[in-house]
Amino acid sequence: MHFLISFALAYLIGSVPFGYVVGKVFFHKDLLQLGSGSIGTTNTLRNLGWTAGISVLCLDVLKGVFGASMAMLWGPIPTNMPWLYFAVGIGAILGHTYSVWIGFKGGKAVATSVGVLLVYNLQMAGLAFSAFGIALFLTSMVSVGSMVGFITVTIASFVTHDWYLFVVALALTIFVIYRHRTNIKRIINRNENLIPFGLVYWLKGKDKTK
Repeated sequence: MHFLISFALAYLIGSVPFGYVVGKVFFHKDLLQLGSGSIGTTNTLRNLGWTAGISVLCLDVLKGVFGASMAMLWGPIPTNMPWLYFAVGIGAILGHTYSVWIGFKGGKAVATSVGVLLVYNLQMAGLAFSAFGIALFLTSMVSVGSMVGFITVTIASFVTHDWYLFVVALALTIFVIYRHRTNIKRIINRNENLIPFGLVYWLKGKDKTK
């Protein structure tokens, strides 16, 4: 019963659609009707600007942090049961992806998943951020950075024999790749959206000035 309550609370925390709220309250725009229809960081950034995008990123990460922390609602987590952070944190991830407040629509689970990882293993979260940043810098594509970040954590958890993290990371990697299936099609067709940052964006800008 304690687990179910913690999971439900994590879901409700994760389901707060910050991207949707920021768009509606501050810009009078509905992100569900713009761009990819996602309420996550990337769609927010593209349609509402950097300030809104970074704000939504931080808020969505915090949803994962507070969601996973619901596992400690009834007391400290036993050292032999670290998987409880994931078991509860998945509620926040599902809430973000399928928010009850906006017709079970949402984001692509990236930022909130990172928030859950921050609670479980700070070093792995740092590795995920590093992999994301490098891939983003090289490709100018948030979608590529997101998928590379998840794949990196999956490989690292396998190498370090962290089987709890490996199972969850592998499942989330598959889920995130599925959620990015339209992005993958655009990448293959060479028409994926770029953000105004990174090598590919700068090189394309130089080509246009020639």
